[in-house]
Amino acid sequence: MSARADLEARLRAVGEERYHHRHPFNLRMHAGELSAEEIRAWARNRYYYQTRIPKKDSTILAKDGTDTEFRREWIGRIHDHDGEKPGEGGLELWLELASATGCDRDEVESLRFVLPGVREACDAYVEFVESHDLFDSVASSLTEMFAGDIMKVRIAAFEAHYPWVAAEGLRYFQSRTSQAPRDAAFGLSWVLDHADSPEDAARCVAALERKCEILWSLLDAVEAAARRPELVPHAEVRNDSAEDRTLVVLPERAVALNESARELLDLCDGEKSADALALEIAHRHPDAKTAYPDAHDFIAHMERAGVLACAASATAG
Repeated sequence: MSARADLEARLRAVGEERYHHRHPFNLRMHAGELSAEEIRAWARNRYYYQTRIPKKDSTILAKDGTDTEFRREWIGRIHDHDGEKPGEGGLELWLELASATGCDRDEVESLRFVLPGVREACDAYVEFVESHDLFDSVASSLTEMFAGDIMKVRIAAFEAHYPWVAAEGLRYFQSRTSQAPRDAAFGLSWVLDHADSPEDAARCVAALERKCEILWSLLDAVEAAARRPELVPHAEVRNDSAEDRTLVVLPERAVALNESARELLDLCDGEKSADALALEIAHRHPDAKTAYPDAHDFIAHMERAGVLACAASATAG
């Protein structure tokens, strides 16, 4: 096997083993096991990823100052996402999808209710491209080699299991069944042409592995947000009037809470998802710009402290 064929085989093996088509959240989505709330949370959060793609691609373009053919080809990706004029492009199609799932378009577009873990994962992708050379950056984009197939599976899944999502909302998936293979063919050919050594091949594989990790991290955050927190059975909530605070008393220690933390803790009934709780707090306090991520951070902190237990999503198997 030639070095070129060997590298391509290694890249395809990474996709088969590590691409997010194997993530439990996507498996449940495609099996029709997600609730409407989970579908909406995914659509709202994945939009943040969509907004990072043109930024990432602009950074890639800025890395090459000599190859006109490369720039001419790569700039098409930005046009695909941003459109040639308002109302066109992948970002617009994703907003249509989010609206079709029942999300408020303006809220989605505002990025106000993006999960902290999703924001971190997506920003990590942009940071990877900013901090690596052109070769690594293009290699990291090769998840597109597998995107066309997952889009076909997703279209069939939505049509079969989520008929309440209007067919017009699926146009983003449909557009990517042709765009992703086209982009992947160019990216793969370019990487194979420029991989001149075993070290280059190793860098290429590592970049693709990192991108797969980022996509998994995004879904990890969305899946965690569907869990349902409640106070652990052995915890006792007490009012400490002398200190004007609330104490959660555990067998081995006590955890002090301020007023806003107590408000959120009182909502943790084991029925509502962490995301629903965070949204409720954010809507109760519209002037608190960080109320939504702060609520998620608080729930995670209280789980680590042993105050809250988080059950899996009600629809998880």
